[in-house]
Amino acid sequence: MKATTIVEADLSLLQHRAAVLELSRDYARDPMGSGSDLPLAVQESLIDGLRAHPTTLILLAFDADRPVGIATCFFGFSTFAARRLINVHDLHVRAECRGKGIGRSLLEAVEAKARALGCCKLTLEVQEKNLVAQAVYRSFGFSDGGLFREKKLV
Repeated sequence: MKATTIVEADLSLLQHRAAVLELSRDYARDPMGSGSDLPLAVQESLIDGLRAHPTTLILLAFDADRPVGIATCFFGFSTFAARRLINVHDLHVRAECRGKGIGRSLLEAVEAKARALGCCKLTLEVQEKNLVAQAVYRSFGFSDGGLFREKKLV
């Protein structure tokens, strides 16, 4: 695989809209997603919904022009720190591209964005059965325990 490029998605661009939909569907079909494709109604409304949501942040990983990974995130707010945070809602790398550091690169890009914006932490949830993802998150500095994880940035 050539060098992977991480970009912040611009949902006004056709290439980015197509990549978000393609990777979201790929994640949904994965056993760690729902194991089946997104319903047609969701496919038809996903991009507009993400564009309309005021806290959406999406990072895409490309190998040349091929989308290979996605981090779909949303800004939140910590009442304990009185600062914004970023929740990593979905992190997905195509099955055939795993083990090459793409997921870590996406997390690094999310963290860099969070730090640049003065966020206090990153949060995410991970399934108990997803041991590979748990190991990645733990090695990246996320707390270890239960479904909810956080990585404090301050």
